[in-house]
Amino acid sequence: MNLKFMVNDYVLIWNLLFQASISENIHRYKNKLWQNYKKEYNITYKEYKKILKDPKNFIPRDDTIYNLMKEYSGYKELKKETEKYRVYLVKMWDKYKKQTIKELKDIMRIEFDEYQVLVISPKLKSSTIEKIQGSKSNIMVWGVKHRFELENLIHIVFDIVKKELENFKKEYQDIVKAIVELVVLNEFATRMSGKSKYLSGDESLKFLKTQIYPYWLMYLGVKKEDLVKYMKRDKIVFDVSKYTYERQLRKVDLFTFIDFCIKNQKHILKINELEII
Repeated sequence: MNLKFMVNDYVLIWNLLFQASISENIHRYKNKLWQNYKKEYNITYKEYKKILKDPKNFIPRDDTIYNLMKEYSGYKELKKETEKYRVYLVKMWDKYKKQTIKELKDIMRIEFDEYQVLVISPKLKSSTIEKIQGSKSNIMVWGVKHRFELENLIHIVFDIVKKELENFKKEYQDIVKAIVELVVLNEFATRMSGKSKYLSGDESLKFLKTQIYPYWLMYLGVKKEDLVKYMKRDKIVFDVSKYTYERQLRKVDLFTFIDFCIKNQKHILKINELEII
């Protein structure tokens, strides 16, 4: 996985226009544009997917709204703030890139294509991803700022991994979602922070994750004699004697592990001796 952070006027303007207003002044200016340029405003709204397909070379059908926004003082100020946030994200990525790539490759045993991360104002509190058919680079629009550097990184990675697996085994999405959380919010976050994060994530997936957890440790290559140590670390308890140690799981990739959980779900999901302490 590689991330390239940039700011694009068209993407930033579109989100400013069509996401919830971030200030009263911008709300009034948007209303003014709508009242005076309804046709052009509607044309702009319909162009988002086209922008994301090739942000660098995008040419609008009508650039009236874009030009008016670029001239607006509130936009100029917002773009400066967004550029500053981009620099923050670039520094964050430079700091954690090597470790991130290493840990994700070790956890998932698969690789993803490059992502262009188009940075928008974190005031917009929005993120989307567009996977482009036949392209070596996908588009992520990111405008969410968390309190700590690692939180930002973990949530960016989480959104990407979710997107990469959203069409895999769609009929078993609860299992896929649970395993994606185990990958990023739990194991990756634990490795990056040095503290167990296994109680983090969607509450509705917690029970499912605890049922998969013993096999997840086997997939990670945790030796049978070390399982208790990991249980204590993560505060998830199970009776080791009731599980067959699946040695082959340490050699498969994430897709194969998901297949294993789906094929064996009747056995995995009927075990009820697990508990969170």
